Amino acid sequence: MTPPLAALRRLTVTADDFGLAPEVNAAVERAHREGILTAASLMVAEPHAADAVARARRLPGLGVGLHLTLVEGRAVLPANAIPDLLGRNGRLRTDLARYGAAIFFRPAVRRQVAAEIEAQFRAFAATGLPLHHVDAHKHFHLHPTIAGLLLEIGPRYGMTRLRVPVEPVRALREVEPVAPGLEARLAGPYAHLLKRRVRRAGLSTADQVFGLAWSGAMTTNRMSGLLRALPPGDTEIYTHPATAAGFDGAAPGYLYAEELAALLAEDCRAAASRAR
Repeated sequence: MTPPLAALRRLTVTADDFGLAPEVNAAVERAHREGILTAASLMVAEPHAADAVARARRLPGLGVGLHLTLVEGRAVLPANAIPDLLGRNGRLRTDLARYGAAIFFRPAVRRQVAAEIEAQFRAFAATGLPLHHVDAHKHFHLHPTIAGLLLEIGPRYGMTRLRVPVEPVRALREVEPVAPGLEARLAGPYAHLLKRRVRRAGLSTADQVFGLAWSGAMTTNRMSGLLRALPPGDTEIYTHPATAAGFDGAAPGYLYAEELAALLAEDCRAAASRAR
């Protein structure tokens, strides 16, 4: 007998920041070859993106998507094309509240954001890799204006699947006691709104996404616990593996090597096999 639709499971395990550093790229390749990693999200403007693409071409089973980067990273377009998107150091802005307000209220800033979004999609298309999915650095696509631009531009470049970080706290609490942090509390309402917009647009998105509450700290115990308690439906677990910390662009406090260890752990491999 075919199981009811609600009982079916689909699991995607993703690594973010592909292309940011050699340590990240090496971890992605190893975690896919030897562990449970099934997808990676490419930062097309970062200095090690070409190495990431070369590795991805050796890994035909790895789904590679666009990690749209509008904050805390490098832009594709030159500075004179997007002056309002950059800080004094020439990199994308980090003052998210003021930046978000400028995007909402200033048409000139919105035009620059649209141009950079399109440039990143073009850069991904130039790699020749199939576009498996799209997500955004720091989930900045939860901003309603950016979401609208992404939903307008993305499908022209083959976007069919978009990450929306709707993370069920009940499932987290089956693994360990947890109280949603400020980021999760702020993201929640916008995520639910975006999920409805994505599905109305005819795009695919996971039913639940894990990685927000334990961002940078998806340890073996947490990963194996989530995999054992996985809810029915379409699930994504996103991670930030690297072979070591301390690289340019590394987030303070992130347990990069421990996240790689979780993706390789035998306990997680067995649990993922049962969950799929």
